[in-house]
Amino acid sequence: MNNYPVSMDTRPDVKAFFDEDTNTFSYVVSDPETAACAVIDCVLNLDYAAGRISHEGADAIIDDIRARGLKLEWIIETHVHADHLSAAPYIQGALGGLIGIGDRISDVQTTFGAFFHEGDSFPCDGSQFDRLFADGDTYMIGSMQAFAIHTPGHTPACMVHVIGDAAFVGDTLFMPDGGSARADFPGGDAGTLYDSIQKLLSLPDAMRLFMCHDYGPGGREIAFETTVGDEKRANIHVGGGRSRAEFVAFRSERDPQLGMPRLIIPSLQVNMRGGHIPTDDDGNMVLTVPINGL
Repeated sequence: MNNYPVSMDTRPDVKAFFDEDTNTFSYVVSDPETAACAVIDCVLNLDYAAGRISHEGADAIIDDIRARGLKLEWIIETHVHADHLSAAPYIQGALGGLIGIGDRISDVQTTFGAFFHEGDSFPCDGSQFDRLFADGDTYMIGSMQAFAIHTPGHTPACMVHVIGDAAFVGDTLFMPDGGSARADFPGGDAGTLYDSIQKLLSLPDAMRLFMCHDYGPGGREIAFETTVGDEKRANIHVGGGRSRAEFVAFRSERDPQLGMPRLIIPSLQVNMRGGHIPTDDDGNMVLTVPINGL
């Protein structure tokens, strides 16, 4: 069992928003007692071929928060996403709140700052974010205590955020029939990911788990919620007592067969900046495309 401050008696309200283009779930998590809320893993819409951004997904979240009279206190990123751009600064500009991510963001920034040839002008210290979470750190959303669990393996900065009886898992796990995330990105490691999943699965069986992505394996309907108990029993990659060695062997064979996420190049550049799009010397928003780098 873990030593994290679990409080299964606290049950936040959770509303999911699905971005079909990137198969990403964003969440508004609210405190029924105070109407305080947090937004988790929000999406900035990008038409990559046209080089155009828009805010349909973020505006839906903003409209929902306003319509329900909620007060936004936190905008949480579970990790530096490689498949969608964060809308955190846009939502913060409309509603306030603090933007938070795991404190190992500095490792990700160092790796991809070099990859994108950012130079000395790009700080690799996480200063683009308002709060950096270490393993076990707590914070409040109204009257609800939340805490962060460091779950590296997919990326070094991955965190699961637990709010009462609800955990927001990022890419640490998928639905039971979806398994787990890849571990072959720079800084990733299959054995480390297995260990992180075991930390997550040490939470109470009734803990609700909310996914960051779902792809509807086998043609089933898109889903976003399961439990620790269901994952322990039925997850196709780690359930039923699958060993660390078996998991590492599976991911080591599987991951090289996977293509790169469609939006990995823009996503990394934007998300390691806390959702801000890089600009040139004239202030124009620009993205760099390194050739043969991944």
